[in-house]
Amino acid sequence: MAPSVADSTTTPVVPIVEGDVSAAKTRTLQREPLKLSGALDSFDSFDVTPVIGREFPSANLAEWLRAPNSDELLRDLAITSKDIPVRLGLLAGKPSTSGLHVHPIHNAGREHNVKDNEISVITSKNHDQLYKGRLHPKKQSARREWHSDITFEPIPSDYTVLRLTELPKTGDTLWASGYELYDRISKPYQQFLEGLTATYAQPGFNRVAKENDFEIFTGPRGAPENVGDKLEAIHPVIRTNPVTGWKSVFAVGVHVAKVNDLSEEESDHLLRWFVSLIVENHDLQVRLRWENPNDLGE
Repeated sequence: MAPSVADSTTTPVVPIVEGDVSAAKTRTLQREPLKLSGALDSFDSFDVTPVIGREFPSANLAEWLRAPNSDELLRDLAITSKDIPVRLGLLAGKPSTSGLHVHPIHNAGREHNVKDNEISVITSKNHDQLYKGRLHPKKQSARREWHSDITFEPIPSDYTVLRLTELPKTGDTLWASGYELYDRISKPYQQFLEGLTATYAQPGFNRVAKENDFEIFTGPRGAPENVGDKLEAIHPVIRTNPVTGWKSVFAVGVHVAKVNDLSEEESDHLLRWFVSLIVENHDLQVRLRWENPNDLGE
């Protein structure tokens, strides 16, 4: 994950990287969304739904990284959708101080076969061990599973890349479009939401670490600002994608503690409503069925 500063402005300011993407001094500011170059047009792809999810079934991202036009390929991928998120972040204008995120508890310090802190390892075995006693044997609702990644950090992620090394017997992964969620809200209510901020927090990780007798990773976690054991930050309720200029509902799911400056009842109502809009509108969701080991979802 390549952390980037949360942005709620209506006119996105996009640093365009020219030449060597690793050289921050070559960046210039462009006050408009990026435009597609057509570099992806020659690759086999299909839209899974009208509003979210484009699959490139025959694409090899390792080859894309080495291609002569790799910058154009990955910039177009960023517009429509461990080296992949770094390059995506650079081409989308992430801060030069940001790198890959280190998860507070799902990192190399835990019982995994991965020695790289910048790879967050998630397994059902580890999940059951960490949350033993908290899980009901019969799962009756998945509403609380919806979330945007690491929003509890002061500098959250631009992109998340999910790679499956072992395919589950079942278990597709669902994504939802925050852009479509925003578009389904009436204009007056959109304007109201754009003026709000929320407190994003995940104290549950601290509780799990204490119960299992280990320390959370205190940082830096991908950015100099992401340090300490208090996993809490303030971000807008509505964010603007600086690459596309699209607005998205950001305050969704388990990492959102409250909407600021509202009463507890008003805040709870909004947060429940955002999730309800997702779970009650399947046409703004996309389901990825993992076909092969090392398939990527971004």
